[in-house]
Amino acid sequence: MSHSHETTEEHLARLLGRALNAFELSDTTVDRLGSALAHSSALHSSHHSSGAGLHRETYRHTFLIADGTDLTLWELVYETGTGTGPQYELYPGEAEARLAVTRIRGADAAAMFPDDDPEDDLGLLTALQSAPPPAVARTYAADRSADHARRVLRRAENPDCPGEDVARLLRSAFAHQISQALGSQCRFESVGPAAFTLYEHAFLLLDGQEISLWEVEHTATPDGRHMCEVYASQSEARTAMELRARVR
Repeated sequence: MSHSHETTEEHLARLLGRALNAFELSDTTVDRLGSALAHSSALHSSHHSSGAGLHRETYRHTFLIADGTDLTLWELVYETGTGTGPQYELYPGEAEARLAVTRIRGADAAAMFPDDDPEDDLGLLTALQSAPPPAVARTYAADRSADHARRVLRRAENPDCPGEDVARLLRSAFAHQISQALGSQCRFESVGPAAFTLYEHAFLLLDGQEISLWEVEHTATPDGRHMCEVYASQSEARTAMELRARVR
């Protein structure tokens, strides 16, 4: 990770160029980074699994912006032992990076304890779905929530994701909360280990309404890449997860 001779501009271009999710960064963040004058990088945390070819590291990249403020990006670097090389993801906040680490930690467990019977994995997924998490009190944070909603909808790859009517309502979101509702690792004969994670993005609107987007993140794809699907209800999201598992 050491590139002592690169300029701040080169360093930023390298980070953005290799991040799988660089498109999720808001336009405001990218614009501010464009005026960065200096930077520093430090290893925040790391985890290595001996013998399994697995590792993950979290780096903190801090940039000094021309207006005198600073901006931090959190970078996850990880390998899952599949021989595809390191993967990179960038997040604007530590909380979002921690959520991503939870997903990656689950993928590590799947690779270390593979299950060769896809029917058993499907049974595990179904059992997890049958026990919804208990309701908890909302803790909303006002942090460019309308922009966050736009990015969640933009990365959805399913054709039946919430439409313009929901997008229009979410333009008035002023606070939101992200929580993980379900995580399960499954192994399919056709694609190997596949991870399913369900997130709830709950939004508070200016008129007091609460709206949630349910995001399914999984690797049950032909090439094992991460895919995001977004649904308007938890039941739709869970049905989609089960369908993906059965198809694969």
